Formats: sequence, structure tokens, C-alpha cells
Amino acid sequence: MDTRITHAEQQNVDAAVAESVIGCRRLVQVILAGGSGTRLWPVSREQYPKQLIDVVGDQSLLQATMKRMDGFTKTWDVAAEPVIVCGAEHFYATSEQARECGVKPCVVVEPARRDTAPALTLAALAACADGDDPILVAMPADHAISDVPALHRAIELAALHAEEGEIATLGVPPTSADTGFGYIRLGAQLADGAHRIDRFVEKPAAELAAQYVASGGYWWNSGMFVVRASVWLAALKVFQPDMHAACTQAHANARRDGGQIVPGADAFERCPSDSIDYAVMEQLGKPKSPFTAVVVPLEAGWSDLGSWDAVWQAMDKDEFGNVANGRVLMEGATSTYARSQGGRLVACVGTSDLVVVETDDAVLVADRSHVQDVKGLVSRIRQTNSPEADNHRKVRRPWGFYDSIDHGERFQVKRIVVSPGGRLSLQMHHHRAEHWIVVCGTALVTRDDEQFLLTENQSTYIPIGVQHRLENPGHVSLQIIEVQSGAYLGEDDIVRFDDKYGRCN
Repeated sequence: MDTRITHAEQQNVDAAVAESVIGCRRLVQVILAGGSGTRLWPVSREQYPKQLIDVVGDQSLLQATMKRMDGFTKTWDVAAEPVIVCGAEHFYATSEQARECGVKPCVVVEPARRDTAPALTLAALAACADGDDPILVAMPADHAISDVPALHRAIELAALHAEEGEIATLGVPPTSADTGFGYIRLGAQLADGAHRIDRFVEKPAAELAAQYVASGGYWWNSGMFVVRASVWLAALKVFQPDMHAACTQAHANARRDGGQIVPGADAFERCPSDSIDYAVMEQLGKPKSPFTAVVVPLEAGWSDLGSWDAVWQAMDKDEFGNVANGRVLMEGATSTYARSQGGRLVACVGTSDLVVVETDDAVLVADRSHVQDVKGLVSRIRQTNSPEADNHRKVRRPWGFYDSIDHGERFQVKRIVVSPGGRLSLQMHHHRAEHWIVVCGTALVTRDDEQFLLTENQSTYIPIGVQHRLENPGHVSLQIIEVQSGAYLGEDDIVRFDDKYGRCN
């Protein structure tokens, strides 16, 4: 790519950089939450990926990320509302987890997946919407940090560089020749311990990774960036003008609903898909680039949790190197990670260097040295049209969740839980009838022109072709058992007429 720019463009860039130097000392946390996390299958699925799951602690990775700027130095004005960028399929789960944490974010809902560079651009445009020009602290939602004060020190240093108009990234001094991470080749060291960036390197083969680590001249690429919003937008306009134009138009056409921003779909779908590294960072070292970049050392117990082996490494182990999560028993096992997600007892006898993960509908057994191959396994599952690639047996919805308990020829049984105030869409089915039995709580049922209440141990019948709705008017969760019967029981046999969550056909 020819990165030479015109004199007028150079003046615009210089103006943006100069403005950033005298701008406010305001930070906005940007959380990139659009990943699918297929390498942590079967716990992580397309519709409920790893950032929404409590992989290494009591909180989900997303919730831990939301709280990561708490207690940051008082010399900066940290915005109380982070900007979270996620897909539409994860919006309600993201919002619910934020509510549980007491966080009120600005959520940018991507109309389509376009990787991290467009996501950061949408966040920058949202952060500047009120005429501000804050420094963005961009971090993926699916990483683990064990030493948050150390992270804060690294962000503080990176923000000082961003204040001067530079683009800063956080690099992790490697502790092993890991082939699951990208690397940054270090340039000249600066007086404050940061380095100029020589170049970014994609995930290397094992032999090359060992050479990188032995040389001492490479750091892991953490995927975290600190940059003034106007500088990022100026850099993107220079290096990726089509992406800049598409994101700007999508933002201008956005629908805003409270704390939710939904960019215009037509414009955003025309946006090229690319990562922050490829779209901008790899262009910075080229001749005549008007931007400068630095990498700041991050020694904070960082992991991107990109595999089950990384999860094992990030967790406390017993005297034999084992990690047990849930109902797990070990007998003569060593260096084994075992997780019982679905509640069944997982027993490991004499295992060594294994990963064993159990859920309601799938079991993974893998050698720890081959866990990167799980992503390929998920692709094969998807090719067979098996639901386990994308959904759990327990499927979350904006109103609550349902759990598919049993199924057979012409029938299916579900446990449905509706949160207080939750309301399913007004809908109809062409191929199935439904029987509802209330187990706990109070149900408000709409069935064609009639509306009535059901309480514990009461039931009703929904014939084929009848419009109906289920809602919870009470203050406790509503639980019902639903028995479906008919010739076709797929989720696509739903005709929606009205839906408070905007899901009408």
C-alpha cells in the first residue's frame, strides 16, 4: 500500500495531533466484546462466547474487564460509562451483566462482524459524539489480568504517550515460546521504559517463537491500545479511507435508544473487515507515516485465555499441577484441567496433561499440547449442522432462558424461566402445539383474544396456529415446563407479531 499523503492531509494530521496534546486529560475505557471464543468450546459457543462466562473466577471475563479501571489514578478523569462494542446477539446478555456489576455502559451494537479496527472506530466516534476528544483505553473483553495495579501503571505510561499524540500499545514480556500469541519486535528504548515499535509479527511456529523469546527483542502483543480518539480517526482515514468512510456514515445513520447505539447497517456492511494490527499498527513503521507508536511493558499476569491450556496456566493448581472446576475428582492425575459445567461428576484417574470439559450436551477430551486444534473441531461440528457449535442446551434470551430437557420424534420438552417483567413475543407456530405447566411464579398468558393468569401447578394448551404470548408480571422468576408436539419443532417455526426486544419477523 502507498502510504504517502498529500500536503493537505498532512496538515489535517498535524492539527489532530496538536489538538490532542492540549486536549483534556479524560480517559474512556473501550471494551471490545465481539469475539466468538471457539477455542474454549464446549463452554464457549457462538451465541454465548467466553467473555460472557466465568472462565477463571466468580465473574465473567466481561464483568472483570468492566471493573478493570476501578481505582485508576486520580490524575486522569476516567469516564464512568465505558463504551462496549458487541454484536446484536450478545447485547442483552452484555447489558444484564453490566447491570449486575452496577455499570451503565454505552453499548455500540455492531450490525455485522468486521473485526477490531471498525469496532474501535465506532467506539471512537461514540466517545467524540458530545464534542469531546478523550484518550481511549481499548481492551478485549476476554482477557485475564491478575495484577490490576500493574495494569494501571502501564496504562498511565501509555496515556502519557497518547497525550502527546502517539498511538500506544501494551506489550507483555514473554515467559514462554507461545505460538498462540502475536509478537511485537522492539525498536529503540525510550527513557521511561517504553520502546518504539519495529514491527508486528503474526503467531509464529514453535521454532520461530523460541528464537523470538531467546533474543529478548520481542514482546507478546496484548491487543490493548491507548490512543487519543481524534488521532485514531485521523490514522484510519490515512491508512484505511474506505473503512473510515463506512464507519463514519454508519455512525451518522445510527439509531440511539438510551445507552444503546446501533450504527446504520447498510453503511457498516460495506466496511472492510480488519484488525487494529493490520489496518493501522502495521502501517506506522512505513516510510512517510505521519504517526508514531510505542509499546509499553505490561507485567501484570496477563493472559488472553485463547485456549484451555491458557486457562490451566492462569489458575491455581494443586500439588500435582491439576486444576479442578465444579464436580471433579482426581486420582493419580497430574497436570490435568477438568471442568464440570453441566453438574455431572467428572472423575480423572491417572491422567496426565489432559483437558476434560463437560457440559450438558458435550464433552471435550484433549491433550493440552493440541488445544489450539479445538477451533478446527468446532468448524467440523458446524459443517454437520449440529447445534452444539453455536448454542448450549440452555439458551439465553432477553426475557430469561430456556433449557431443552428432552426430545424425540414429534415432541420436545423445555424448562422456560422468565425474569420478573420479562415478556416473550406475541407469536404463532404453523407446525407445533404447546402445553404449559407452571412450576413456580405467576404467568400472564395471552391466547388469541383471551388473557388470563396461571399460578403454580396450573396449566394451559396452545393449539397450532393460535397467537400467544407468555409474560411474567410478578417479582420472582416464572418457571414453566413446556411440552411441544408436532411435525416440526425447529426454532425457525416462529412468526412474531409484536416483540418488546425488536425481534419481529
